[in-house]
Amino acid sequence: MTIIAVFNQKGGVGKTTTTANLAAAMAKNGLTPLAIDLDPQAHLTALSGLNPKVERTVYSFFNQQTPLSDLVTQLPNQVNLIPSHMELARVDMMLSQNRHDLRRLKKAMAEEMLSSSDTPVLIDCCPMLGVLSLSALMAADVVLVPVTAEYLAMNGAQQLDQTLKGLATKGLYRPRKVFINRYQRGHTTSEKVAHELTRRYGKDFCNTRVFESQSVLESVGQNKDVFSFAPDSEGAEDFSYLLDELIESGFIKVNM
Repeated sequence: MTIIAVFNQKGGVGKTTTTANLAAAMAKNGLTPLAIDLDPQAHLTALSGLNPKVERTVYSFFNQQTPLSDLVTQLPNQVNLIPSHMELARVDMMLSQNRHDLRRLKKAMAEEMLSSSDTPVLIDCCPMLGVLSLSALMAADVVLVPVTAEYLAMNGAQQLDQTLKGLATKGLYRPRKVFINRYQRGHTTSEKVAHELTRRYGKDFCNTRVFESQSVLESVGQNKDVFSFAPDSEGAEDFSYLLDELIESGFIKVNM
């Protein structure tokens, strides 16, 4: 299976809703995905309706070396989640950006056979390029980049390109796919951003467009993924199509 880091060096582009809804789409298709909330803001954890004690979160992995598998919570939609906590912000002070510390997550996933199992893994990253995000990029096989239909989000994707090039020079090449999120049909800015992303990324830009959707927005308010909240909505359809494209292109490898 594939380990996917969901990342953009700009906040507010929909990394958390992408992680939650792609994981839900996988579960709907009979897979048992694992989502890891690696953002101290813990939005994925909150969206999942959880408010765990700090020792039951991924912070305990970094602080106490608690096995990742001991921190998993199964959600009602059959997604497994390792939750986060605001204390996770301390990790950047606790650890350095040396290779040993940055490989800790990757090493643990390998030792616990999370990276070689039939479980796809999605890592919801924070936008800051620090120990947490670099750890996710080290652990990941691929990087999925949501870009909202606005110009500043494209700048965040460009910054990520430079980061990935830097990793590649150290023998850590990570394929990436970019997709447009919160697209508004017929909106001038949306059309211009989509055209520019197509020009810039070519085959690495997804054909699927995830439209601005009331169902996705409302599902967040109900602490649900869009499939649980509105299974027949356009939002659910968009994320189903996105997952299909990522699988059919070979970007995500699954055993169905």
